[in-house]
Amino acid sequence: MSPQSGDLAAASPAAAAAPRQRLLEAAGELFYRYGIGAVGVELISKAAGVSKRTLYQQFGSKDQLIAASLDQAGQAVLGIYLPPADDGGAAPRDQILAAFDALTGWSAAPEFRGCPFINTAAELADPEHPARVVARDYKLRLREFFARQAERGGARDPQQLADQLLIVFDGAIVQAVMDTAASPAAARAAADALLSGHGVR
Repeated sequence: MSPQSGDLAAASPAAAAAPRQRLLEAAGELFYRYGIGAVGVELISKAAGVSKRTLYQQFGSKDQLIAASLDQAGQAVLGIYLPPADDGGAAPRDQILAAFDALTGWSAAPEFRGCPFINTAAELADPEHPARVVARDYKLRLREFFARQAERGGARDPQQLADQLLIVFDGAIVQAVMDTAASPAAARAAADALLSGHGVR
């Protein structure tokens, strides 16, 4: 699918926002919906209601805009399946499984197009690209959440468990995008089995 001019009204942020904010929101929406390579600076400028000159004044290049828009969206993406802060009142096992429950709900939404961090890393070959750096940082935050909860829950090897949980989590995202999973609850069940295997309470 490629972006069309008729989609701009849906992608355009509120006109009252500052130009920089409008550019960030328009770019993030368009990149997520259509992919980075399919969206040019002219389309982003039109969606944001600003000139290309303003775009380059604000960000210098499309690469920097990709990174900045992903960084702005990053915390909201994590907020879909992680609490604002670790809830000390909830059992670590429950917190981890809640993240998988939230992912199941998010991936069933009509607007779901996968994980923007994975999508960005898949499109950009250069590991030093500023947006690849942002994508990796947010994925590491998810891994750190799993590791903290694993340690709190008494896992025998919290770091290994965090790696395993992240693999299952990201694998579930890919399956949701490709519609290959026969059971949407399979990822949660796999996570539950991992937690039991590591002795997490």
